[in-house]
Amino acid sequence: MASEADRKVDVVTAPPVHHGADDMEIGKAVSNDGTDVNTDPEFEGLTLYEKKALLVNRELDEQGMGRYQWTVFFLCSFGYLLDLTWAQAFGLVVTPMQNEFGFGDTELGNIFTSFSAGLTAGAFVWGILVDVIGRSAAFNYTVLISSIFGICLGAPNSYNAVIVLTAFVGIGIGGNIPIDTTICLECLPQNRRWLLPTLSVFQPIGVVLCSGIAYGFIPNYSCAPDLVSCNRPDAGTPCCTKADNWGWRYLMFTIGAITVAVFVLRFVVFRFKESPKYLLYRGQDEKAIEVLQHIAHYNKRECHLTLETFAALTSDSSSASTSGSGSHDAILGSGSNQKNLPLRQRLKLELSRFKVLFSSSSMTRLVVLVWIIYAFDYWGFTIAGSFLPTILARKGRDLGLGLRETYRSYVYIYLFGIPGVLAGTLIYSRRRLALLLSSALFGACLFVFTAVSDEPSYIGVNGLVYFFQSMFNAVLYGWTPEAFPAPVRGSACGISSFFGRVFSIIAPIAASRVFAHSLNGVLYLAGASVWICTLAVLFLPAQYLGTQSY
Repeated sequence: MASEADRKVDVVTAPPVHHGADDMEIGKAVSNDGTDVNTDPEFEGLTLYEKKALLVNRELDEQGMGRYQWTVFFLCSFGYLLDLTWAQAFGLVVTPMQNEFGFGDTELGNIFTSFSAGLTAGAFVWGILVDVIGRSAAFNYTVLISSIFGICLGAPNSYNAVIVLTAFVGIGIGGNIPIDTTICLECLPQNRRWLLPTLSVFQPIGVVLCSGIAYGFIPNYSCAPDLVSCNRPDAGTPCCTKADNWGWRYLMFTIGAITVAVFVLRFVVFRFKESPKYLLYRGQDEKAIEVLQHIAHYNKRECHLTLETFAALTSDSSSASTSGSGSHDAILGSGSNQKNLPLRQRLKLELSRFKVLFSSSSMTRLVVLVWIIYAFDYWGFTIAGSFLPTILARKGRDLGLGLRETYRSYVYIYLFGIPGVLAGTLIYSRRRLALLLSSALFGACLFVFTAVSDEPSYIGVNGLVYFFQSMFNAVLYGWTPEAFPAPVRGSACGISSFFGRVFSIIAPIAASRVFAHSLNGVLYLAGASVWICTLAVLFLPAQYLGTQSY
């Protein structure tokens, strides 16, 4: 097994040396630095799959960051943009919906719970499927589902119908972050992994975009906030009609159209090639080489890795059961024989992949702590995202702020998220420090928010909440796929997100009960949960923070 010093490398570089058929005549698997990989110290103790994955890493390093990688990066960024654009939209439309449909405060959280339920199902199902059906199919299907149901969200005439459609939008959106981060990681050179947290900058951009659209529509096409619903008016009392309350519907139609546009970009304008690492652990070495050659051609570079190099590799028998990354050779290095297995054995192989997640004490510790971090992070930011706009709107009325001023303040607040993500990117090389600092300050700002009592303070402290929330999630989402090998990468990210989404379902229900009695109680509930994340980060195993990604 390779030493920890060998495995703890954040950037792998190799001189661009071309190797032709002469290298293979002597039966050696030659890496890009001209050495036999079977005697290369960095390959010591690795499984057959991991050796191939490391060769793919070196090939991508040699090719560098080209047009293909930048295109994939920006297409993945749209998944991040849609994730919080939709989440923010529901927080912004629930108040005008309440005016029109007339549901009580105890039902306020139902739309958030519905969206979270869809996100939960989507995170689990798409997280598993991306390791089974492939990155490419999942990449497109998630956006297709959310675009179909999303563009219909402005049509319903009842709150229950909105809730049903919201769940289906969530199913599509739920797989975005686990899938998009996995895809981006597997095509980036190792020295550009700092771009992974940078993907998250599109989340606050999405929130600002949504808030800007809402600012244009909702104040201009909504009922007065003091009007009651026409579903339960007193005799002769003016009420909120659908005809006077189209602002939230225009917002839904607009975001739905944006989602359709993203699908067209992914499916029609640019056709993403399957990830080489997915193809490797599926035993499709030849196709993996073809994809690398396609990437090189698209980038106007040369691909030096050959199928013969893979064929000449040998697996270290001492690592056949377990490698330093916690992977199993029988699972990760099954090669071309995997394609010819009977259905029952293939199903058994699929299920056996999950053993990787518990293959060592350190990997088990990592998995459990990541689940805890995701669970309480989602609990905290779901409450903050769902209820801070409503708290701000209600306290804004107490301060004499109009609907227009309140929605304008949302734009100011969520602009803080952009520098928050960039701050996380700047210190991404020190992943634990970044996670500790951002989560601790995220929770602290939620507590501070309970003490402020004027408009500038509301906007400033709320902005800081979003700054540190964005910083924390950027680092967390960027790092999570790095910590797991490709055969379970999507599943690990999806299951982690699943636990987070489960807590995000419970959070609005619990917070709604607290909200009915105390505005500040909701903030205490959110802040305490975020600090649990801070404690969990302290115990993350160091060998999974910034190491080689297989």
